[in-house]
Amino acid sequence: MLQTARTSSRGWDGDVGIGQVKYKDSSLAQVVEGLSATRIRALIYHNFPKQAQAVHYSLYSLHIKIRKTTKGFSRPPNSFMPILRSVLIALSRNSSLRHFAEDSTLGGRMSSRFVAGTSVEHVLTAAAAVNSHGMATTLDSLGENVHSPEEAQQAADVYHRLLDAIEQRRLDANVSVKLTQMGMDLDPGLAQTMVTGLVEHAVAANTFVRIDMEGSDYTQATIDMVSRLHAMQGNRGRVGVVIQAYLRRSAADIDRLLAEGIRIRLCKGAYQEPANLAFPDKAEVDANFIRLMQVLLPSGVYHGIATHDEKMIEATCRFARERGIQPDQFEFQMLYGVRRDLQKSLVAAGYRMRVYIPFGTEWYPYFMRRLAERPANLLFIARNFFRK
Repeated sequence: MLQTARTSSRGWDGDVGIGQVKYKDSSLAQVVEGLSATRIRALIYHNFPKQAQAVHYSLYSLHIKIRKTTKGFSRPPNSFMPILRSVLIALSRNSSLRHFAEDSTLGGRMSSRFVAGTSVEHVLTAAAAVNSHGMATTLDSLGENVHSPEEAQQAADVYHRLLDAIEQRRLDANVSVKLTQMGMDLDPGLAQTMVTGLVEHAVAANTFVRIDMEGSDYTQATIDMVSRLHAMQGNRGRVGVVIQAYLRRSAADIDRLLAEGIRIRLCKGAYQEPANLAFPDKAEVDANFIRLMQVLLPSGVYHGIATHDEKMIEATCRFARERGIQPDQFEFQMLYGVRRDLQKSLVAAGYRMRVYIPFGTEWYPYFMRRLAERPANLLFIARNFFRK
């Protein structure tokens, strides 16, 4: 049986309360341990009827209590951040919590900061609003790992609707697609057929398809598919890929992609990966991000530098100035609802900005990975959502 854990420290205190636990769940125990270690106060309510076939998690309340000191708001020790990220990534894979969150008013309210509604019309309205501030957009219909060819076709149909609307409404927008959403796990040939149709449509609509990067199990297959798509007649410059700076292999991948003239979105990465594949420390990831950025910017190919980290942005701007690279030769990319102040300030300074706008009912994994990428987002939600 799980036990209540209590911790405290100067400037941070918290407790984790477990109520009505009717059977042992070791994975949940690991999550609770991680929450406790990060000084998060949480109350998690569980109800597991003996005859139920599906496990139902109800997240009753999760908040961080900040104690104001004479020096201002205290922060959790840096050593706890990797634990908190691991906890949030673990929660992103919890199907029972996902079902609860996506079906609840509470979950919808929490996600609304980062997800532009559930329908095509919602995301188009959000895109037009972002465009009005001088920023381009990337539209993403959330969803991963479909279970049938029919589901893959339905997902592709949503993107065809987006591409039609982008052309008809003259939006400054493109689209981002996950291969698992197009049926990659079912049949790589099916996924390629679906994405080939989308790229052809994007060419006709005078826009672009970004193939998103998922976990490392898909990295090689994703790069290979983008390479094949880009080599097709008429597709050059109309399809690109995402490279994650935390992967050790990324420098070699960039060399290959640049040789083929493929546009790259550089980000840090948001999946849990083993240390033999990914740099485990933030400092190493940051250093690799800067190294890769310095390869991309002078390449002569138009790339996206995707980060909310002011140090990475400053390093990019400084390198561009030193090399005489003009602000219109690359773009910064940020997520919908994250650092809006920074987005506007970069546009005001003359840089190009693209905002990635997700939408759809299957928002939970995306939402949790965004919290894992930047735990300050959790703090923002807790302070505003639970404020009385």
